[in-house]
Amino acid sequence: MTEQHLLWNDKKSTIDPKVMAFMAGNDILLDQHLFLYDIQGTASHIQGLTEIGLLIEQENQSFQSALIQLKEQFESGDFVLDQRFEDGHSAIEWFLVNALGDLGKKAHTGRSRNDQVLTCLRLYMKDQLQRAQQAIHPIVETLLSLATDHMNTLMPGYTHLQRAMPNTVCVWLAGHAESLIDDMYGLANARELLNASPLGTAAGFGVPLPLAREQTAQLMGFDRVQVNPFYAQNSRGKFELMTLQSLYHVMLDIRRLSWDLSLFMTAEFNFISMNSSHTTGSSIMPNKNNPDVVELMRAQLAVIEGAMQEIQAMLSLPSGYQRDLQMSKAPLIRAVQCTLQTLELVPGLLNALQFNEKAMSEAISDDMMATDQAIEAAKKGVSFRDAYLDAKSGQGPTISAQDSINNRVSLGGAANPGLDLIRSRLEGLVD
Repeated sequence: MTEQHLLWNDKKSTIDPKVMAFMAGNDILLDQHLFLYDIQGTASHIQGLTEIGLLIEQENQSFQSALIQLKEQFESGDFVLDQRFEDGHSAIEWFLVNALGDLGKKAHTGRSRNDQVLTCLRLYMKDQLQRAQQAIHPIVETLLSLATDHMNTLMPGYTHLQRAMPNTVCVWLAGHAESLIDDMYGLANARELLNASPLGTAAGFGVPLPLAREQTAQLMGFDRVQVNPFYAQNSRGKFELMTLQSLYHVMLDIRRLSWDLSLFMTAEFNFISMNSSHTTGSSIMPNKNNPDVVELMRAQLAVIEGAMQEIQAMLSLPSGYQRDLQMSKAPLIRAVQCTLQTLELVPGLLNALQFNEKAMSEAISDDMMATDQAIEAAKKGVSFRDAYLDAKSGQGPTISAQDSINNRVSLGGAANPGLDLIRSRLEGLVD
């Protein structure tokens, strides 16, 4: 068995390899996603030690050059995180000691693996939340573009999955767009909450050194430091949940959109079809043309929900660091990956849709104008409740579906969908 490089091993340890494998778990695989952030945090910590005089500038430059070399080798595949290492942290220290000799052993001065993992996870979550925001942007742009193209395309509106009132494809798509814009605000708010550096809090008690915490926070792009070391440890798991909760709202909206598409693509609705670039066939039924990608997008929320449940169940803990917290890594990374993968596919899916305008228009029946009939009578002085009852009994003025749409002039209605206002909110987020 390959000898592991363990940061805490004094060469006298006789720990059972099976116990070690159980404790390390999948860390070395999960740390593939965190390794570059861990290198970034290490570089900032080294710079911070130089600021307070524990390292001289020449030593700092040696460290920085070695860390750049490690980053490049990892990105090229020349340096591999494998079972030689307990985790990414031990791999970095091993590399520095091998590259710099005794100087490399100074890298861990004034920090613990506790604040080291907090830091790289915090950087990872910040980055992934920003990536999610960026991935939503083209989805919203595509939805608004399609909404503009279908300003006058009639379709039934539904409540309780029953035909309710005439609507337009524009209003339906713009509703999904505005919802996703709100999700972008949620991601931004979560990112702001996470935007605090835990580096320098060590194992939850600080260290007897005047660490340059504000400077290292600034180097890593954090807006502020997380002041209290005890709270820094208690935020492990909590901040992962904040991240997942913001992603949950995104994927909830993707599920709703996917559900709509699943329904509207059935033969019973026949409102929408999809290009063969996004459909599959059946292994036994030659007639089938299946929207598998839509159904799998609909299912991805379960991954987020499951990840949240894992972390919530694990967080039944007292204050301070507990090794249980290691179990937050896998669900976090899994949920982030499935969210970003899904979001990346949505614009192409939307552009593969074809709208059956004839079927949608023909699905609007005369009884769906009852509300418009009641409102029209109320505009002429009839009390709304009497007008409502008249319309319910089939009496009232004749209103066409197009008239119904044309009369929706208040902001957000089919005759005044406010697409420019929705776009301005998107642009404000991007700015």
